[in-house]
Amino acid sequence: MSVPQTAKPAKLIVGLFMAGKGLLPAVYAELDRLYGPVDIISRWFPFNYMDYYGAEMGAPLFRRMIVFKPLIRQPELAAIKVRTNTIEQQFCDGNRRSVNIDPGYMLQERFVLATGKNYSHRIYIGQGIYADLTLIYRKGSFRKLDWTYPDYGASRMIAFLNRVRDKYVLDLKQDTAS
Repeated sequence: MSVPQTAKPAKLIVGLFMAGKGLLPAVYAELDRLYGPVDIISRWFPFNYMDYYGAEMGAPLFRRMIVFKPLIRQPELAAIKVRTNTIEQQFCDGNRRSVNIDPGYMLQERFVLATGKNYSHRIYIGQGIYADLTLIYRKGSFRKLDWTYPDYGASRMIAFLNRVRDKYVLDLKQDTAS
């Protein structure tokens, strides 16, 4: 018989991409106000997957990852995605998004993103939101899956997320000690 367990707290990570980089300060300030303080912010990643987003958002597109210091409860992810969708709408130019905000969380064994789009490997978590198992941690590194978005499976992204995982492990130890 399996015994129910309390879910571990997770590291909140928000990926965002936008055409140009000018909106970053305003979007960053809003995210920091809601979920901060910020723990780590990545350098800009090239975002070369514009077939889907280019018509709506323009080009070139740039991705940045924002990692927050406070750990979250895993069930909060659906509400966070609903809130980040609202932030996206605040920065819309007519019917066109200017920024795409992808919240997710990290545990020692996996990286999960929130999405409003259903698919075979996604699990419904409430409020119209699904959890997308994006990467798994195995043999000392995050590994992509058949359905992992190409930018999240890129070697630079995986190296960044491995460093975030190291920090998350330290945060868990501190959380347990206090």
